[in-house]
Amino acid sequence: MSQATSPSTGKSYGLTMVLRVWEIAKSTFYWQLHEKPKVEGRPGRVGPCTDGELLEHIRAILADSPFHGEGYRRVWARLRFQGIRTSRCRVLRLTRENQLLASHRRGNPHGPKAHDGKITAERVDEMWGTDMTSTITTTEGQAAIFFTVDHCSMECVGIHTAKRGTRFEALEPIRQGVGECFGAFGKGVAAGLAPRHDHGSQYLSDVFQEEVRFLGVTSSPAFVRELEGNGCAERFVRILKENLLWVRTFATVEELRVALQEFRRIYNETWIIERHGYKTPAQIRREQRGLVIKAA
Repeated sequence: MSQATSPSTGKSYGLTMVLRVWEIAKSTFYWQLHEKPKVEGRPGRVGPCTDGELLEHIRAILADSPFHGEGYRRVWARLRFQGIRTSRCRVLRLTRENQLLASHRRGNPHGPKAHDGKITAERVDEMWGTDMTSTITTTEGQAAIFFTVDHCSMECVGIHTAKRGTRFEALEPIRQGVGECFGAFGKGVAAGLAPRHDHGSQYLSDVFQEEVRFLGVTSSPAFVRELEGNGCAERFVRILKENLLWVRTFATVEELRVALQEFRRIYNETWIIERHGYKTPAQIRREQRGLVIKAA
């Protein structure tokens, strides 16, 4: 427009006059004139593969995973296991843009907690968390599920189901864990272990408390109405529901029991824990047992 010629004077309008009529500052004009074109995606080096190729690797990992709640950090770790090294931010961006992020519910903000502190353990078999949940079978109705997890490795050391959720059934995962992790079942064999549990009637019963004392175990109840105090067990409940109880149906309690034992095996061998460098619960136990044997 500034180069156009005025029909009355025969001269070009000029840049200054055009900008004054359009009410545009000269600084704005020159800034737009030299503005660099926007580049799609992250600046810098692309990495081992393009976004499209990396997205296909991510989809393959999610499709091959035996779990339904794999977040972007676990996907990033599994990419590294395959030799594909990229940043977690890039994996987060691609999973978010393609609606591949694991769904989660946002909780309500809470005030100060009576349990503020650390509930995880540094060594296996120092503290176990035990709890129960339930599901429905198509022919036998409701079934109770009891389980026990290690607060260090998040290993499921015992899992059990029954038609009725009694205090005797609540003891079964503890018995499984003691037999496998301590090599025997007898008086004082599990000395030094502290099982964390809530205030359910099964766990506060005389039968439960007397048996754990017989094993040399010191009971560690969580604070009343503070579910986070038993957070390791609560986290395992979520994993169990998202990857088994909510995606499969079971005709009988026995069919459910077999599925739970198989899930326990797969979980212990393939679920990865971020705070341990993305190792599986079974790897963590083997490594710590190896250190104990060498020290002995």
